[in-house]
Amino acid sequence: MPGPNVSQRLSEGCVIPAHPLALTAANKLDERCQRALTRYYLAAGAGGVAMGVHTTQFAIHDPKVGLYKPVLELAAQTAAQSIKSGKVKSVGCVPRTISRQEAVRSTHPTPEPILIAGLVGSTSQAVREAQLAVQLGYDLGLLSLTALRGRSIDELIDHAKQTANVIPIMGFYLQSTISHMVLPKGFWSKLVEIPNVRAIKIAPFNRYQTLDVLEAVAESGRANEIALYTGNDDNIIIDLLTSYTFRAQGHEVQLRMVGGLLGQWACWTKKAAEQVEAIHRIHATGGPIPAALLTLASQMTLANKALFDADSNFAGCIPGISYVLKQQGLMSHVGALDPADRLSPGQTEQIDQILRQYPHLTDDEFVQTNLDTWLAA
Repeated sequence: MPGPNVSQRLSEGCVIPAHPLALTAANKLDERCQRALTRYYLAAGAGGVAMGVHTTQFAIHDPKVGLYKPVLELAAQTAAQSIKSGKVKSVGCVPRTISRQEAVRSTHPTPEPILIAGLVGSTSQAVREAQLAVQLGYDLGLLSLTALRGRSIDELIDHAKQTANVIPIMGFYLQSTISHMVLPKGFWSKLVEIPNVRAIKIAPFNRYQTLDVLEAVAESGRANEIALYTGNDDNIIIDLLTSYTFRAQGHEVQLRMVGGLLGQWACWTKKAAEQVEAIHRIHATGGPIPAALLTLASQMTLANKALFDADSNFAGCIPGISYVLKQQGLMSHVGALDPADRLSPGQTEQIDQILRQYPHLTDDEFVQTNLDTWLAA
């Protein structure tokens, strides 16, 4: 199990960026920029990072590429160094049971970021990756089921059980445009029965499928044991603002998505942490939802449309994030291991328009102030 500090932070909820892969122009790992990204996220107020996930590029899991261990190891080392140097900012995390007076405090120290490792492939591969993640000090495994497309629910559950025997699991509903899978409520009802399933990233980009997961958790009796994280990059703020109430076993069960594990948060992370902190305070104090936050929600979705290349079925979602990070100086090159992952025609123009029209969404000033420090060896 994760340590008590990590478990508490996971359940309270925080910002977890889906960490990109920094590459040189020769498509080799750019260690300097890779470290800078990790330092940026932790300094910006992220509660942790997720490595080896879709935004990190699934190609790193290929043994021929050979980057899975180096990338995970580099992030763990950089996070440890950031903790030691005191350069981890703790924001975006307010306990659910604090008093109204305590809720007005701006920050509280949390020196232990959550490290999440993406796990993919067959059961044997996922188990091997989980074993490596544990060795490197990772706290949870985000379990992708895409390689098991077409298998029965029982086969998927067996896969999850075997992996959960090695590392605590964060379940993952990946949008069907990428996974080509729809996971019915019956799957989630069985998954949440696995004791070592500690969290779920809900990212189908679909309201009906999102509610399938939430309803399964509400009916499981484990609502207080499973941390719910949004992965719906098209609906981030609304997901976090909403209180969900279900009737289960003769009584009401209330659920919240307490944080997010998002590719969208791989850029403009400081603003994301501030938004999450504001939302946590609303829930903690029972205050009204400001209309400005609802306006911001639609603007964030509009920005995500450009960054994630929604018009082209998300074909350019990975390079879209890299394009912004390169403009900020956090990446030296917009590239991908898979040649299919490239910017779509007109995508950069859409992103540039967002930057001009909605500059308040960005954290450019924060990045420019600290960039040289993060890029230092």
